[in-house]
Amino acid sequence: MCAIFGILGHYDEAKAKRALALLSHRGPDYCGITQRNNLFFAHQRLSILDEDSRSHQPIKHEKILLSFNGEIYNFKELKNELTSEFEFKTKSDSEVIIAAYLKWGVDFVLHLRGMFAIALMDGETLYLFRDRLGKKPLFFMSGESFIFASEIKALTPFLNRVRMNEDALMSYLSFLTPTPPHTFFKGICKLAAGEYLVFKDKKYEVKRYFDLLNARPNIITDRDEALHTLESLLKESVSMRLDSDRPMASLLSGGIDSATINAYAKLKGVNLQTYTLGYKNFAKYDERTNAKETADFLGLSNIDVEITQSDFIDASDKVLEALDEPLNDPASVPLYLLFERIKQDGYKVVLSGEGSDELFLGYRQYFEFLDIEQMSKLSNKNWLKKYFRSNYSQNREWEYYKRIFDDTLLFRTSGETFTDLQKNTLMKRNVKDNQALKYLKEYRNRFEASSHTHESFWYSYIDLNLFQAEHFLTKLDRVSMAHSIESRTPFLDHKLASAVFSIDSKLRYEDGVTKSLLKQIMKPHLNEKILKRKKKGFSNPYMEYLINAQRLELIKEVNTQTGMFKTKELNELLGDASTGGFKQHIWGLYVLSVWIKKWLL
Repeated sequence: MCAIFGILGHYDEAKAKRALALLSHRGPDYCGITQRNNLFFAHQRLSILDEDSRSHQPIKHEKILLSFNGEIYNFKELKNELTSEFEFKTKSDSEVIIAAYLKWGVDFVLHLRGMFAIALMDGETLYLFRDRLGKKPLFFMSGESFIFASEIKALTPFLNRVRMNEDALMSYLSFLTPTPPHTFFKGICKLAAGEYLVFKDKKYEVKRYFDLLNARPNIITDRDEALHTLESLLKESVSMRLDSDRPMASLLSGGIDSATINAYAKLKGVNLQTYTLGYKNFAKYDERTNAKETADFLGLSNIDVEITQSDFIDASDKVLEALDEPLNDPASVPLYLLFERIKQDGYKVVLSGEGSDELFLGYRQYFEFLDIEQMSKLSNKNWLKKYFRSNYSQNREWEYYKRIFDDTLLFRTSGETFTDLQKNTLMKRNVKDNQALKYLKEYRNRFEASSHTHESFWYSYIDLNLFQAEHFLTKLDRVSMAHSIESRTPFLDHKLASAVFSIDSKLRYEDGVTKSLLKQIMKPHLNEKILKRKKKGFSNPYMEYLINAQRLELIKEVNTQTGMFKTKELNELLGDASTGGFKQHIWGLYVLSVWIKKWLL
């Protein structure tokens, strides 16, 4: 894993190099720079494959320059296909990208299987590509010069002044993270998953090259065929991600996702060292017992890492610094500490189970939403519509039924936090009901224009694009790369995801069991206890820690200076913290307050 960075247009060399140095944690093994008048093109390398200096970047071939962050898992197959047309000089996957571009033009990206953020200069034209499912980040800003980077921190030095992007704020409060193209820094944008950017003649255009909705629905209607297809692709995906010249480990919870990855790795003859989190004095959040049972069943070595309150509080500031902008995920702190231990043990690559829940319907709420959707078929809804409108409640179910009776979009990502009416109650501004739908509009329009009609695929589609790509994968990328570790996610293989979108929707949900297809696939490889274990998620005692450390006072302190929220309503919300109410909301406000205090006050 690496960092990419570049400036097209006028630049100050010393300032450019200082900005690049802010990304050194992503690639501590080598820093490469190609520069000339009006071009600064750079790369920070973390060597995973072909550690030889011949594979350092940027790579130059005739009029082409390449700076690439990620892994191309099918690069050997591509290399064999292209070897008669290109003289390869390295054993890395980077050179294959150039050869593929020379053969297929911008469509080369359709031949790649992996995770990537790619900057490719062809003469005076710049192309930026973000991988299909958003595993690798890519940010940019356009002004007197066009600047791009793997993380926001390398772009902020070029802002004349920091101003908050209101769309980032409002989408963050709704969906845990700013929705593309927004970031909290006005003037800095991000590419969405499956997008690419073309910069030429001082203008840029963003285009889409991949969409899961292009997978034709109902191609597979037989359960046995679905199981066989998905199992083959999942095995292949895990196998491809075991290729590394550096030591590799795996995260292990008590659930089926990480167990699946490790079971398939073991079938390939690879016994991965596994790591599990635990919390001192908080057994209800602890997965060490379950993880040990899984490790023992698979015959794997498992190391558990215990976190204390002081560990969490001490690390939280470092984590929020690494994230660059507000991201509402308290699991980012313990995950950061886990990767810190993994780095100490010498591992450079880690496998993780992101994406399984969204593909295989692993969240119980998916099934609850499908039930509520049935209410839309009621022919006489006017009385219920009026009743719900005149009897406001903060209760989630009230909001969901209101939407159904209003004929508005019900499911708005698994990460939906503040509803519009909750924001209107809390904020010193008028927030209209359904205002947040504008951040989902492009995705919903694509879904409604596609051949997919069942709402369960909408659930998976919007969650993969936002809840996963902009939330979970942002967290995973930043906290792993903060320790110079490459994280790989076998479930998020685009061929596997496309296959899921091509099966009959009923096969995923008809028996009412979460991850039904995955559990059937893994029945020969895992025991019943693992398969039937209740999902725990990456929960942790973050609210107890914040309360005990008196960190919630920061929210009030910042609000006194900004006046963003109504004092009475804010105090009432914070009062729920001790009873466990609105925990995710409050953590989101805390993270926001930390950012505002650093950048705006």
